[in-house]
Amino acid sequence: MLKFFNDMEADSKNLRNELLKICWFMRGGVSYQEALNMGPEDRMIVGNIIKENMDTTKKTGQPFF
Repeated sequence: MLKFFNDMEADSKNLRNELLKICWFMRGGVSYQEALNMGPEDRMIVGNIIKENMDTTKKTGQPFF
């Protein structure tokens, strides 16, 4: 039973981390509440777009802030 609750707590922290990263990378274009309302598939798509943009930024040497 304790493992179940520890796993739930870890999942909750991972979800909050993912949502806050989306908000940060979107520079206010997505609020925390809007990120909370995203479904898992939408979060995955946004995460993939962020990853692609980060990879492009690294390849081109453009500044990222």
